[in-house]
Amino acid sequence: MISKPSMTSTVPPTQMEISSLTDTVFTAKTSQESLDAAYALTKLVINSVGFRGLYSYSILSEIKKAAADKKNGAKRESSMIILGALFERFPPAQPISEIAFLIQDGGMITPALDALADKGAVVREAAQYALDALYNNLKPEAMDVALLPALSRYLGKRSGKWQGTVGAYELIGRMADKAKMGLGSKEEENLKEILREIMGKRLASLIPVVEAGMHDLKTEVSKQATKTMTSLTNLLSNDDVAPRIPLLIKTMQFPSTETLQKAIHALSQTTFVAIVTSPVLALLTPLLERSLNTPSTSQEVLRQTVVVVENLTKLVHDPVEARTFLPKLKPGVQGVKDRASLPEVRELATRAVNVIDKAMGDDDGNIASGQIAPTTAEDVLKVLEREVKLRGGVTGEPGDAEVWNALKSYISQMVCEDVNLREMSRISLCTGPYLEQIIKDDQASMVSDAVQKHFIDEDHRKFGQPIKEDTGEIEIVNTDFSLAYGGMLLLSHTNLRLLKGHRYGLCGRNGAGKSTLMRSIAEGKLEGFPSKDQLRTCFVEHNQGEDADLSILEFVAKDPELAATGRDRMSEVLSEVGFTAGPEGRQQQKVGSLSGGWKMKLALARAMLMGADVLLLDEPTNHLDVSNVKWLQEYLKSHTEITSLIVSHDSGFLDEVCTDIYHYESKKLVCYQGNLAAFVKVKPEGKSYYTLSASQVQFKFPSPGILTGVKSATRAIIRMTNCTYSYPGSSKPSLQDVTCALTLSSRTAIIGANGAGKSTLIKLLTGETIPQTGKVEKHPNLRIGYIKQHALEHVEMHMEKTPNQYLQWRYANGDDREVLMKQTRVLTPEDKAQMEKFVNLGDNMGDRRIENLMGRQKYKKSFQYEVKWIGMLPKNNSQISRETLLELGFDKLVQEFDDHEASREGLGFRELQPKVISKHFEDIGLDPEIANHNEISGLSGGQKVKVVLAGAMWNNPHLLVLDEPTNYLDRDSLGGLAVAIRDYKGGVVMISHNEEFVGALCPEQWHVADGRVTHKGHLAVALDRFEDSRPGSSAASSAVSSANASAVNSGAEDGGDMKFKAKKKKKLTRQQVKDREVRRRLRHIEWLNSPKGTPHPPDSDDDA
Repeated sequence: MISKPSMTSTVPPTQMEISSLTDTVFTAKTSQESLDAAYALTKLVINSVGFRGLYSYSILSEIKKAAADKKNGAKRESSMIILGALFERFPPAQPISEIAFLIQDGGMITPALDALADKGAVVREAAQYALDALYNNLKPEAMDVALLPALSRYLGKRSGKWQGTVGAYELIGRMADKAKMGLGSKEEENLKEILREIMGKRLASLIPVVEAGMHDLKTEVSKQATKTMTSLTNLLSNDDVAPRIPLLIKTMQFPSTETLQKAIHALSQTTFVAIVTSPVLALLTPLLERSLNTPSTSQEVLRQTVVVVENLTKLVHDPVEARTFLPKLKPGVQGVKDRASLPEVRELATRAVNVIDKAMGDDDGNIASGQIAPTTAEDVLKVLEREVKLRGGVTGEPGDAEVWNALKSYISQMVCEDVNLREMSRISLCTGPYLEQIIKDDQASMVSDAVQKHFIDEDHRKFGQPIKEDTGEIEIVNTDFSLAYGGMLLLSHTNLRLLKGHRYGLCGRNGAGKSTLMRSIAEGKLEGFPSKDQLRTCFVEHNQGEDADLSILEFVAKDPELAATGRDRMSEVLSEVGFTAGPEGRQQQKVGSLSGGWKMKLALARAMLMGADVLLLDEPTNHLDVSNVKWLQEYLKSHTEITSLIVSHDSGFLDEVCTDIYHYESKKLVCYQGNLAAFVKVKPEGKSYYTLSASQVQFKFPSPGILTGVKSATRAIIRMTNCTYSYPGSSKPSLQDVTCALTLSSRTAIIGANGAGKSTLIKLLTGETIPQTGKVEKHPNLRIGYIKQHALEHVEMHMEKTPNQYLQWRYANGDDREVLMKQTRVLTPEDKAQMEKFVNLGDNMGDRRIENLMGRQKYKKSFQYEVKWIGMLPKNNSQISRETLLELGFDKLVQEFDDHEASREGLGFRELQPKVISKHFEDIGLDPEIANHNEISGLSGGQKVKVVLAGAMWNNPHLLVLDEPTNYLDRDSLGGLAVAIRDYKGGVVMISHNEEFVGALCPEQWHVADGRVTHKGHLAVALDRFEDSRPGSSAASSAVSSANASAVNSGAEDGGDMKFKAKKKKKLTRQQVKDREVRRRLRHIEWLNSPKGTPHPPDSDDDA
């Protein structure tokens, strides 16, 4: 608090003394003499009558009069010098003077800004000095309550000079720049945040004022206004809108139908995930309003506009902010709903209107249940007036009543801003110093303390009192900090407190900044976090790619942080985590040969060697098998001297390990004691971290088509028999003598240690690789949906397409192009040589070369293929059995044709039309709007995974193969996927280390170890993992019984080859055969005239 100057005079100066000093200022021969006299005048007034002298001696009116004297340049300069001295010295000594300078009688801003247009350079310099002095002495709250409105009023009048307008815009820009996040001290950044928040609330009224300047005919004004608008966008702190800001500013600067369409299109391509606050709404509302209300706006742009409005509105969490901006947009959206020509646009507008109504709360403007009402200036005014009255009221000196009327409103508005920002420590700064000269008996400090206490108590009533803990445990970290990523503030002045030996789980939505926080700590960039010299901190991550050629022991020895550790100790610790020593041991293997799980163990070994006090674990269970996850749990729990900070989507791991949970809430970290289960009891909305089906994301998989000859869901559809496979250059086979089978009802988990051969087994099953011995048989029409371990590889080459376009590309020719791109489908030089070979079938046609396969039909218990020969007419085509072609070495040709027929059969019920594709994406959980109009490059990671899923499921696969699905899906999407798999009618086989996911879905498990596969059938799946489960209510429960006693598991159907018999046909009469041939020929002609990719109609006899 600023105290009164000690050297004050009780005798007020006479009018003659004041006039003498004033005359000296106006008649001084040099600027310096004038300034010295101005300082003397200011000091005399401050130390005697104070702010009242500004009125009683008519100092301000004299300045205004001199500033307007067009004939005397020296007088105009002197007036600005006096004003600068007053602005510089008065506010720090007596803040109540701000009332005289900014509020009463129009304030003194206007003369200073007008003087910037003076023809004399010295006058312009003096005016700039005065404005700078005032700007530097104002608190953030005063800038918001007094300076910004004064500048807006000045810019609103059309009679001002253009230089003054430029000066006003420049001051607004300086304020916005001052509010920009930086790397200052905590106090500086706190003041910036206050200014950023309160200016953000005023942005709605500032943007129209600044935008008007961008269209000014004077180039200097439009340039400065554009610069100021760019500065104002610093107040947004929204990572979603930030990339679009240059385009939005250009749209304001050059308003036209074309620029508006580009801006709306860019916004419609934006995925909004961050909470939308009033600054974002203030920037976007005018553009959206213009688009909605312009009669010439096209239907496509209207569609994009209402979608943007809906998406933005969904993320407005404050009904007060919603009721400020959304009423401006609602009439336009309502107009689109009533008058748009396209039904799709009307439907989208209807949805948007409903979302707007919901966001604004009830019609009476009441606060929604659970919503905390903000404090108003009237609330503060009542408390202030009451406290002042209790302490004797204001002094009765002349003019004080008028000053008090303006002052109490001014103080109330400033305090109101602080209360709503919960900056309680600033209440006394905005109260006491302003009251000192006007309250009786020096009661100002008592009034300010009473006002501050009242609102602190009110804050505790609304938000609860902070709990102080004293557990006697050792505190190793206690820091207040803010965290930003790019232009987005992730955490604002929050506290992180770590106790020795505790294990903290970090929970929050995607994009909250969990990994950013961990990386900031690891890199020593987190404000207040002890340095590595004081607290050994280790970030455990499996990223050793740059040293792939080093042996494991050499890699560890190379680490500069472990230079003091002996090789024997390194070898010992590596052995502890499973890296065996010796010439043939795992320690001598190359780092590049390690699987993901072993790389994680190597990183943990490094942390153990460092003797880390704090372990930072980001998704530590990714790629770890069940036994290694168990080992990691025991390691963390047994080392009670180590503190851990853990980010993981594995709820079982967090439940087992964590002692506390840190949760991201409104840019703060809130600590909850106990594990994840205890946290969910306190915060039910955290349930999506815990149960699989408590998820906002819902997937729905299409039903697989019928497989010819397969009438039982337990009949084997793919089988491996005595298969052995070794990677090139490997002395030991990865898989040896493996026999297994899958059915339409399979729910199979492939489990094994890292590097045991799980992915190799999947590749053999799906045809990605071919075994050296043994055979892999599958139903010729079997369709497999395969999603790789690194799921986004599927769409990496299609970033410029929309999801809808990607799906159209993938299935454009009736085939799945990704199947054709498989390694086993690409023709090698050997395969090309095979195609050049001549074939003699012994049918007196001589040696011929195969050109292609043209068709396929049933033949006995197999198939025969129509072969087209090179250089021969179609009438010379031959029918050759499948077995003969395989014997001749044309495996890939047969496989390619089988894939083509299987794909055509699966796509027989699919129309490759945008509307049908949109519905498919909607079933998979991706908004059709995003699927149709957003490029894949602009989608989030979770949305890209849904695109991959949709692509795999488009041709109605019979078997879904997932390699590590829990690695690339967030918690919500994981829950949606689990429910979809549970209810899916086809077979599912997956590799996963996530025991929770596997236990909930897979009654059958294949354990891979030492190249061998062991089959285990569980009696029951953990249906309690699903919140909505009932006994026998789902496909999961039926899958249990089928897994227990199915023909596949019992081996009853294992004998013999996989033959799929057709039903016996009734012998037809000669006439019936003729009629059938006519029908078939007509159907075939109709099919030949149909668009490319149309499935061939079945040759059925049921329509006789």
